[in-house]
Amino acid sequence: MPLFFVPLSLGLHHFSHVAPQWVFLTGLIAIAALADWVRRGTEEVAGRLGGVIGSLLNVSFGNAAELVLALFVLATAQTRVVQAQITGSIIGTTLLFFGISTLVGGWRRERQSLGQPQAHLLSTLLLLVAVVLLLPAAFEMTQRQSSSRADLSQLDEQLSLCVSVVLLLLYAAHLVYVLITHREIFADKQATENGAQWSLAQGLAVMAGGVFVIAFESELVSAHLAETASALGLSPTFIGVVLLALIGTLSDLLAAVSFARLNRMDIVFGLCVGSAIQITLVVAPVLVLASWAIGKPMNLVFASPLDLFSIASAAFIVRAIASDGETNWYEGLLLVGAYVMIALAYFFQQ
Repeated sequence: MPLFFVPLSLGLHHFSHVAPQWVFLTGLIAIAALADWVRRGTEEVAGRLGGVIGSLLNVSFGNAAELVLALFVLATAQTRVVQAQITGSIIGTTLLFFGISTLVGGWRRERQSLGQPQAHLLSTLLLLVAVVLLLPAAFEMTQRQSSSRADLSQLDEQLSLCVSVVLLLLYAAHLVYVLITHREIFADKQATENGAQWSLAQGLAVMAGGVFVIAFESELVSAHLAETASALGLSPTFIGVVLLALIGTLSDLLAAVSFARLNRMDIVFGLCVGSAIQITLVVAPVLVLASWAIGKPMNLVFASPLDLFSIASAAFIVRAIASDGETNWYEGLLLVGAYVMIALAYFFQQ
């Protein structure tokens, strides 16, 4: 991906006559390019370290760019946009990314195998974590009649903090399951096709440098988000669901399509669905805890029925697709179509 967008976006930021949307868009492209380099650096370091440590590093940095971007948006008190970004990341990786990969991989094949044990486990886990995200909204609806607005807001925040801690504990257990006790199920996903080509120092430098520059770009993007939404006639929520959600994980799409062409749909499923699971178990709770630390409290109550519908439908659709352990190009097209229709609903949402 073109790294020249990094200096371009930083340069445009210092010219007062440049329209904010150009700074915003070039910043997003720069983040996508940097996220790809962070992914490559992480894979190189993981390849050098090997074993559980390398696998843990690879998993932990999978959503680094997205987390950094969301933190800077959160710092500007745009909590609704952050919630939209979480929703968009879940439906983007499970419906759009997996759908495109399935469409490309299955175009010249009658069917492709997902690997039944892994597909069953991940789709079930996705369904469970989706239910967890629906819980705070259901709790709020049951308390509206018996609690004042101030009390309800406090209860929502307390519940979100508790749920966030539980989610992080579940993620720790998930890592133990994936990397230690049942590692053989995920061995193919963790294996690398080629040996490490960079030194350990080079890989670490790329990782650290990439995340550092992503922080600068994220600050630019978050600062120009509201102005860009106004200039383009789009709602900040739509930008969060579509642009912010997808830009940090775009490198995952490129990797997934590459593996789909090689008929490695087990890896594709692990990349796409695994990313959505990590967003729910790690990114969302970290954002809630961080919001309290920086004095911009955010809860996990997705008040928009469209958010709730999108998350639930993505989980159920993926579960249905994975039920037989096989995919074909038409199922991929259906997944992409489902994503497009949900995105259109956000586009027309007032």
